[in-house]
Amino acid sequence: MRKLDIAKARPLIQMAIEEDLGRGDITSALLFEGDAVARATIISREEIVVCGMGVAREILKCYDGTLKLQARIDDGESAHVGSKLGTIEGPLRPMLSAERVMLNFLQRLSGIATTTRKYVNAIQGTKAKIYDTRKTMPGWRILEKYAVRCGGGYNHRIGLHDGVLIKDNHLAQLGRDFQPRLRKIVGEARKIKKAKFVAVEVDHVDDQLNYVLEIPGIDIVLLDNMGQWQLKHAVEMRDKMCGKNKKPMLEASGNITLSNVSAIAQCGIDRIAVGAITHSAKAVDIGLDR
Repeated sequence: MRKLDIAKARPLIQMAIEEDLGRGDITSALLFEGDAVARATIISREEIVVCGMGVAREILKCYDGTLKLQARIDDGESAHVGSKLGTIEGPLRPMLSAERVMLNFLQRLSGIATTTRKYVNAIQGTKAKIYDTRKTMPGWRILEKYAVRCGGGYNHRIGLHDGVLIKDNHLAQLGRDFQPRLRKIVGEARKIKKAKFVAVEVDHVDDQLNYVLEIPGIDIVLLDNMGQWQLKHAVEMRDKMCGKNKKPMLEASGNITLSNVSAIAQCGIDRIAVGAITHSAKAVDIGLDR
């Protein structure tokens, strides 16, 4: 699993701290002496996949460099109700000041990792893989895509800059006789070094997919909002037209839930893009106990 580049998350962490701390934690300053020290434990209060321990460590360091976090369960690992995720030791005042910001990040990221793992588990035994989308919280994309990886999912493009995805709205502008123009566009796209893939989205199998499959150089065909019989038909068409190499890969997206993702995977699809693993993931319950 590709590790998190914590430096890219620091602006978001700093914004969260400034938002919460403001001019200082007046309650902790009122109650406790500056030299008071303490030890606290991060506890999972439900079944989760852990994500964000490195982020939590970075947050604590921002409040006080002497605060130490010893992780007991690493990112990507499962935790049960009552599991001790880690232990914090150091000055009491900054520890209490950091609590909410730290837990906000842990709960959100672990929620995404946990939701992703549910989808991954649901398609076990098939060749399909779960991918995220760009439906992320503004400013959180790097962290949320890391959480998807912790849950066993895969990252689609990070943004508009690292992958070519010719969507239905793009295709519509090319007109009904789109194939000659699309062929030329795909050829140009293959020359873009920073593009990690070239993908084309289709809405219909019989009057779009067949034309798209004839164009060389397409890595992924995105099948948007298609039912199971359409997905099976698309797989059959791809295998018949493109032979044993099974390229381009076929990706299902749109209205995919935990209740139907297994059936979709069993259609023979290679990839399943699920916006819900980020935009609808529920934050999990994690607490800090002394």
